[in-house]
Amino acid sequence: QAQLVESGGGTAQSGGSLRLSCAATGGTYNGYAMAWPRQAPGMEREFVGAIRWGGGRTRYGDAAKGRFTVSRDNAKYAASLQMDSLKPEEAAVCYCAASQRLGELPQGKAEYWGQGTRVDVTS
Repeated sequence: QAQLVESGGGTAQSGGSLRLSCAATGGTYNGYAMAWPRQAPGMEREFVGAIRWGGGRTRYGDAAKGRFTVSRDNAKYAASLQMDSLKPEEAAVCYCAASQRLGELPQGKAEYWGQGTRVDVTS
């Protein structure tokens, strides 16, 4: 069955960077979009960014614009999230999610979800 696995989480200093990766296996993801929602402790999940396989169209949440970049690798069914200029309040679990509809991902809807990878930012 379809499976998404995140990796690359860890600890960064304030103003530092982390690069997260998502590997998709067990299915065919042609025509899908990949998203990166995150959830801080005690908070609701927040949409960070998404990219469509094939066309490469992207969409970002307000907090991510200018600092985070979503990229793709169709041959590997993989996606990445480059996080720059991290802030201490952005400590969260970051998830990889997949959907055939790019438009629904900012709403927190997806067909498949990964287990998440932890991101911490020191002050």
